[in-house]
Amino acid sequence: MDTTEELQDFIANGHKTFIPHVSMDNAIFGYHDHQLKILLSQYKAIEGYCLPGGYIKRTETLDQAAKRIVKERTGLDDLYLQQYKTFGDPGRIKWNEMDFEKFSEMAGVKHIKDSWLMDHTISIGYYAITDFSLVTPKSDLSSYCEWFNIDEVPPLLYDHDDMVKESLQALRQQLYYYPIAAKLLPEKFTLTEIHAVYETILGKKLDIRNFPKKLVFLGLIKKLNEKRNIGPHRAPYLYRFDMKKYNKALETGTTLT
Repeated sequence: MDTTEELQDFIANGHKTFIPHVSMDNAIFGYHDHQLKILLSQYKAIEGYCLPGGYIKRTETLDQAAKRIVKERTGLDDLYLQQYKTFGDPGRIKWNEMDFEKFSEMAGVKHIKDSWLMDHTISIGYYAITDFSLVTPKSDLSSYCEWFNIDEVPPLLYDHDDMVKESLQALRQQLYYYPIAAKLLPEKFTLTEIHAVYETILGKKLDIRNFPKKLVFLGLIKKLNEKRNIGPHRAPYLYRFDMKKYNKALETGTTLT
């Protein structure tokens, strides 16, 4: 919401467009140059950070809502998205942490406590992954976003600490079955580069002699008759994904271990 009028209308009438009490919180992970980050939001009326989220339009599927919310925060389409869990424990949102007076003043809305927003809410968790160097986080009237290193995430509001932990675990598990890394690399890449993607996201060392060879053996990547000159006596071969096999692997899964 980019204007005060839009925010006011959302608070007053949002339940006509969005499904009440069912939200979506997206763990948007970013990889670039051996670094793994996560995008966090901070609402201007609440002290602390949380995952970027939003409500589901009555006309949307869950996947459509997840794509829209991710695009609103990153400006990017076609990111890899996966639903991993639903969160609905009683008391997961602690309303006493919210400064209603500050929020009402910012939004220009009285009696904010009576809004359709103030009730027990179930959240559907999705994770996404992208190259964070391509993203300029987008803020709006009520909140702003910024990247944090995955090892430097501050304590989060609500149950979002659990969401980050479980979404990262889901990403790491599915990295063994789905070739997610394709969107994090240039069209042509070296074995060292794809090895770095997997090693960084998994958070552990992988045998550089064997792991990329597994991808070649499965036919997910193919060797090109091209090299990249990176220094004296150093010119590794370039590879690219076989997109036909890659797309099939995304649909059916393939074991990389």
